[in-house]
Amino acid sequence: MSVPSLKELRAGGKSALARALAAIETEANSPALAALLDDACGNPKGHILGLTGTPGVGKSTLINALIARARTTHKTIAVIAVDPSSKATGGALLGDRARMTTDPDDKGVFVRSMAARDRLGGISNETIAAAVLMRALYDRVIVETVGVGQSESDIAGIADTVLLCIQPGAGDSLQFMKAGVMELPDVVAVTKGDLGASARRALADVEGALGLSARGDWQAPVVTITATTGDGLDQLDEAIERHIAFLAEDRRHEKRLKAQEASWVDEAIKARFGSEGLAAARNISVEATGPFSREAALAETLRKRLFPLTAK
Repeated sequence: MSVPSLKELRAGGKSALARALAAIETEANSPALAALLDDACGNPKGHILGLTGTPGVGKSTLINALIARARTTHKTIAVIAVDPSSKATGGALLGDRARMTTDPDDKGVFVRSMAARDRLGGISNETIAAAVLMRALYDRVIVETVGVGQSESDIAGIADTVLLCIQPGAGDSLQFMKAGVMELPDVVAVTKGDLGASARRALADVEGALGLSARGDWQAPVVTITATTGDGLDQLDEAIERHIAFLAEDRRHEKRLKAQEASWVDEAIKARFGSEGLAAARNISVEATGPFSREAALAETLRKRLFPLTAK
């Protein structure tokens, strides 16, 4: 399969991007693919919004609304909807995309379903590569995770802003703290705000849980939304934009990207050599240059940007 260059992708539209994504899923060791993702990683254009939450919380409905709002302001937007893979067959239903209504003729919108494969963290290595590629082409990239609750932490490894969706009746503040989900989000949206009192209780519970979770100098804002009517979406946009502005200060975004790249190296080493191999790699001195050197691997990642796919 021919892998297009970044320049060809920008000129070729959806069909060219579809070919590149197919290559990501089938040709992990392609030098042309490595060169493409290297170029894409070094030329980010857009912002990646990681959207997570339990099944039924309304993620797909919210994405529909976010797509429409982005196109109203002439922003281009791409979506990766990650669906769980079957442990029995390895396949995935890839049904989230069916819930999204988009104009196939709109060149400013691209939606792709991907399988989680054997990763429990909500996204796979292929998802990371696809998001990096889309980030070089679109103003906004949304990565919707599997939605399995407590194992969603991998989304922080690729997203610039993590948006956690919580629905009324999902639990109290203690339950949220037990699940550990309050360590993830940069913004929290309480969905189905039209439920009234139960939505207000959920808002108070989330705010209480966040107040007990130390997140440094950023306190995740909580907004109540009703995606079907658009209520609260202006406030959600404002919260996301505030976080983008926060990242722009003191090189926070640059530091986050470097931390993400380092985590990809860790995951790649762990996938290849296991937990003991990762521990050994972390103990190797900075001067080491052998094939098991974490520092050498990190240097290679910063240069080639494709460690999770080329480490075989």
